[in-house]
Amino acid sequence: MTPLELQALWLSLQVAATATALTLPVALLLALALARGRWPGKALLEAAVNLPLVLPPVVIGYALLLGFGRQGPLGRWLHEWLGVSFVFSFRGAVLAAAVMALPLMVRAVRQALEAVDRGLEDAARTLGASRLDAFASVTLPLAAPGLLSGAVLGFAASLGEFGATITFVSNVPGQTQTLPLAIYSALQSADGEAAALRLVACSVLLALAALALAQWSHRRVAGWLGQR
Repeated sequence: MTPLELQALWLSLQVAATATALTLPVALLLALALARGRWPGKALLEAAVNLPLVLPPVVIGYALLLGFGRQGPLGRWLHEWLGVSFVFSFRGAVLAAAVMALPLMVRAVRQALEAVDRGLEDAARTLGASRLDAFASVTLPLAAPGLLSGAVLGFAASLGEFGATITFVSNVPGQTQTLPLAIYSALQSADGEAAALRLVACSVLLALAALALAQWSHRRVAGWLGQR
C-alpha cells in the first residue's frame, strides 16, 4: 500500500475508535431511557435516534453542515467562543461517524438492557443497594455482552461511513479522507483501479475482523457471566 493509502487506513481507525469511545456512553444513556423510561415524548426520542437508519447519509451530512458549519448556530458559537471548528477537520469526521453509528449502538445496548431480569435489581435493592448501585453492580455486568457488541458494531459502522462524512467535511487527505473516501477518490482517477482494489480488500478484511471480534467477545463475556 502507498503512504497515502496507509494514511487513509490509519485515519479510518482513529476516526472509528474515537467515534465509538465518545458515542458508547451516549448510547447507554439513550438505551436506558428507551428501555426503562415511561414518559411523554419517548416515541419522539426513539424516532430521532433511529432517523439516521432511514434517511440518506447525505441528508444527515447536510444537517450536520447546517448545524455545525461556520454559519450554523452551533458551529458559529463553538468557533467564536471556543475556537472549535468541525468542517474540513478530523473532529468533523468523528462527529459524522458517531451520528451514523449511534442508532446501531443504541439498539444493541437496549436489547441487552431489556434482557436483564428486573427481579435481580429488586433483590439488590432489598439488600440495601441504591438504584445506582444496583444498576452498576447487577444490570451493567449482565448487559456487558450487549455493550461490547454494540461498541464493535459501532466501530465497524464508523469504518464504513461515507455519505455523511463527505457531505459534512469533504474529502481532505490526512484530515477527513477515510477508507471509503479514499476508495471514491481512487475510482475517480484514470489509473486508480489498482489502488481502489487494495483499499476495498482492506475494508472487507477490517469489517470481517470487526464482526468476528464482536461474535467472539460476546460469547466470551457471556461465558464469564454464566449466560451460556
